[in-house]
Amino acid sequence: MALRDSTTGQITNAYSIAELEDAARLMRGYNLVALCAAGSGHAGGTLSMMDLAAVLYLRAAEHDPKNPVWPDRDRILWSAGHKAPALYVSLGIAGFFPIQDVVTLRKLGSPFQGHPHWLKLPGVEISSGSLGQGLSVAVGMALAARIDGKRHKVFCLMGDGEQQEGEVWEAAMEAGHLHLDNIIAVVDCNRLQIDGWVKDVMQVEPLAAKYAAFGWEVLRIDGHNMSQVVDAFEQARAVAGKPVVILADTIKGKGVSFMEEQPAWHGKAPNREELDKALAELGLTQALPVENLLAKAKNWQAEATRALDARMPRYSRDYWWNASGSMQVKMEPTRKGFGRALAEYGDDERVVCLGLDISGSIAIADFCAGKPERAPRWISFGIAEQSATAAAAGLAREGKLPVLGSYATFSAARNLDQLRVSVCYSNLNVLVAGAHAGVSVGPDGATHQALEDLFAMLGLPNMTVVVPCDAIETRKAARHLLLEHVGPKYIRFAREATPLVTGESTPFVFGKANLIRLRSQKANFVDAFETRLASACAGEEEDLTIVACGPMVPEAMRAAWILKCEFGYETRILNLHTLKPIDTDAIVRAARETGVMVTAEEHQIGALAGCVARILAGSPGLSSVPVVAGAVGVNDRFGESGAPWELVKEFELSAEHVAQRALELMSVKHHAADHLAHA
Repeated sequence: MALRDSTTGQITNAYSIAELEDAARLMRGYNLVALCAAGSGHAGGTLSMMDLAAVLYLRAAEHDPKNPVWPDRDRILWSAGHKAPALYVSLGIAGFFPIQDVVTLRKLGSPFQGHPHWLKLPGVEISSGSLGQGLSVAVGMALAARIDGKRHKVFCLMGDGEQQEGEVWEAAMEAGHLHLDNIIAVVDCNRLQIDGWVKDVMQVEPLAAKYAAFGWEVLRIDGHNMSQVVDAFEQARAVAGKPVVILADTIKGKGVSFMEEQPAWHGKAPNREELDKALAELGLTQALPVENLLAKAKNWQAEATRALDARMPRYSRDYWWNASGSMQVKMEPTRKGFGRALAEYGDDERVVCLGLDISGSIAIADFCAGKPERAPRWISFGIAEQSATAAAAGLAREGKLPVLGSYATFSAARNLDQLRVSVCYSNLNVLVAGAHAGVSVGPDGATHQALEDLFAMLGLPNMTVVVPCDAIETRKAARHLLLEHVGPKYIRFAREATPLVTGESTPFVFGKANLIRLRSQKANFVDAFETRLASACAGEEEDLTIVACGPMVPEAMRAAWILKCEFGYETRILNLHTLKPIDTDAIVRAARETGVMVTAEEHQIGALAGCVARILAGSPGLSSVPVVAGAVGVNDRFGESGAPWELVKEFELSAEHVAQRALELMSVKHHAADHLAHA
């Protein structure tokens, strides 16, 4: 089997073992250049996978790069979607597109998304990124082939840490039971995941015995021995009556000494110095046009930036963060506040933290960092969000205070039924952290950007929902939820460093909105505003209200600055850090006293906006008061790769867009007032 011309049936290239070894080495080089140009991504697993990918795309699979949708092609699914750069260089070297194009990896508008998207790039068979789903998709594709009488194979590439997802074993059971001998699974057994060695995080071996027990043919090989890899794929194609799994023992970071078997290189990209050193070790210093490749990436970025800036609303001057000598702001990731709360208040013996493989990234690991006495209350569940959520319910039922967290798209979506039934229906005291929420997770792309989680969490009976605006407020909110609030609770926070707009003296009262007003321009942004409990503030005849939560609170504050300087409008800002229960009185008062309401959320429009709209529609006190309302948020679309602040602009979430929406509503308000005056 090999690359084939689907029109003539002729093999277009048959690679020898030596040629495959050279190709894999070259692919590793392009992979590292692309990661360096992106400034983010996954080096370790892409390097461990490359020998397997080279054989699969250049020799083992039947496909035609000139006809990516050839009906009789073999399907290749990357369930381990974070290894997308290896997928892209595989497609490039096979001839689907010029391999040099991969250097636009993870950049705004690039088809080479942080995780694969089949609608953007020919040759990609499925969109992936949430681990554990690929083998189920393979089962569906294999069944379709059987129904249609097709003889092509369906390859599914997975990682060994991914075997911790329960769905993998549901699919393994199905494929074995249905005798789907057109499935060939490949597991990259590099033995490392984000939180460390797989055997320490959550042991998955003996994989061979497990797959065999489900009726699979098992082949175990050295994933870096090209002859063994070629032979394994040939043997796998010949098996009849059962699915095949190739367990390939590999080295994470293979080929680069300082990356090999280092967990830190799981989700890290090399800088230029590290790139040069890595290419030298691979013997590719003179083989790749590195400067031209990096220039290509730089030019793509420049054009993306130009196009993005052209769409931004314009004002008399630049109000962007720290663009001027005054109104300077400090920034810090909100997740840091979550970690500080767990570190500070975790001595309570009831607190138990559950790790879900990205523990350091979301700061939940701060609970036990440097505190060995807490080790018995730190439990790693690996990549198993559903089981961990139900286990948290069991801990809570026995009087513990369990805390679990992951990217919000996993901790509030992958496990939604467990949250609904095991946690909320039972009304158990479980704290769920939705980290890296919104678009600020950036280049990882749509699969990792939670833009729908609040719909689910707000819709669950008994669930409390808190969305703090900065790291300081996150620490306060986490403390309250951990030690004072009893019941199911969800705290949502971003990944990227965001402006610090509160201080230790800023009030935080659960369920009560803060009212923020711009007082005067200052050297420091935060000092220009006064923040008090909304219930303690009298009206000041403001022109409009911006209602915001999370990282949109600083944007609302900056919008107020724009509206004041450019148009003389006074703005009342409501920080609704608690969305459930929500401060109805503050919203009704603001609507009655200002007549214009703009909601701002880093989420699909409707979570915050829907809550506010229901209050406005259901308040008898507003029945005779004209209120003009509008919303800023993500407008019914999935995310995409790009730098965090680029995406704030791309999705029209910036203060400039908030101010623009406010101006539109103010125009409606003035028009209505003129109409009434002349009636």
